Amino acid sequence: MSVITRSVNNRQPFFTFFSALASPITHWQIHRCTLHSAPVYTRSRFPLKLTLSRSTYTLTVTMPGTPKEKVCLIGSGNWGSAIAKIVGRNVLQNHEYDNEVRMWVYEEIVQGQRLTELINTRHENVKYLPDVKLPENIVAVPDLLQSVEGATLLVFVIPHQFVKGVCEQLKGKIHHNARAISLIKGVDISKGGLHLISDLIKENLDIDVSVLMGANIASEVAMENFCESTIGCTDRLNGEAFWKIFHTPYFRVAIVDDVAGVELCGALKNVVAIGAGFIDGLKMGENSKAAIIRIGLMEMKKFAKTFYSGVKDETFFESCGVADVITTCFGGRNRRVAEARVRTGKSFETLEKEMLNGQKLQGTLTAKEVNEILRTKNMVEQFPFFTAVYRICYEGLPPKSLVEVI
Repeated sequence: MSVITRSVNNRQPFFTFFSALASPITHWQIHRCTLHSAPVYTRSRFPLKLTLSRSTYTLTVTMPGTPKEKVCLIGSGNWGSAIAKIVGRNVLQNHEYDNEVRMWVYEEIVQGQRLTELINTRHENVKYLPDVKLPENIVAVPDLLQSVEGATLLVFVIPHQFVKGVCEQLKGKIHHNARAISLIKGVDISKGGLHLISDLIKENLDIDVSVLMGANIASEVAMENFCESTIGCTDRLNGEAFWKIFHTPYFRVAIVDDVAGVELCGALKNVVAIGAGFIDGLKMGENSKAAIIRIGLMEMKKFAKTFYSGVKDETFFESCGVADVITTCFGGRNRRVAEARVRTGKSFETLEKEMLNGQKLQGTLTAKEVNEILRTKNMVEQFPFFTAVYRICYEGLPPKSLVEVI
């Protein structure tokens, strides 16, 4: 049993848009229908429910035999495991979705056992999200192609430097009705210009790709502390399909039609967090840190609007924007490692190994990629904050110079 929903503007005459709602779904004879939320049974074989809001009529049709959505999580790190907890619960509460959620796990030996075996027996990712129980319908799978078999909703949550290789393996091997959502924070410059990770997935797999970004520290989401997140989509129905697997009372999700704006916020805020970490390492105080955050946010907005038309101002006030910048600059891994870089003098590579338990530091790599784009466009001087962070990370510029050059 599955449910199909159609919505249209209610400014049209009633029977006109009832036909518009119904015709894409099946053929039936309409003899009686009223506007209320209870099921309306006609001579159709299927129960109908028609509801009215201020702007739309929505027809919900329950149809036997329609395939259910099947979710696959591609990635199983700290954030991927926190999201798995939410997705696993939500699919069990919605009959439109298959109960099993496969999660692709890069196989490792942990505590003398395979990580997939530990996840499937203890229902816990003991390496990347210890002490957090995962729903038993989350099934860890070490084989990528086996994990995506039959899946119609693909959730990408892997470090952005691995996306291309994963997509190469998936070409021609995914469900014909598959759609994807990227939770990956970063950009791709491998083709000599700026490309969004969602575009990279879309181009390689020829599917629609949405994105989800927000002020979401994985450990806090796993503890079910209240937070918000943002889905950016081009196809509203696909955005809503993903909304249903993510949204909960404690993980509140909004949908906006600005994929580039949402995604660039998620990538660029990690560069800002590196700068905030430098300020913390220098013990310059909250005023200086607030100034760095403001300057960084302004360059994020300028960069996004420079390289992508259609990015909306209001996107920067969603969870993916200012809220994510604030959270990352106070509690994220990029800030912590940048602070340790100043205080210890150790390299980022060493600190990544010592502090992140196998996770990847995204901010330094994104700073490098952004700088390469700016150099190509002869725009380095127009982005002094991004340039300073890059120079501190890669050219030996003293961290204290950050406030002098911006």
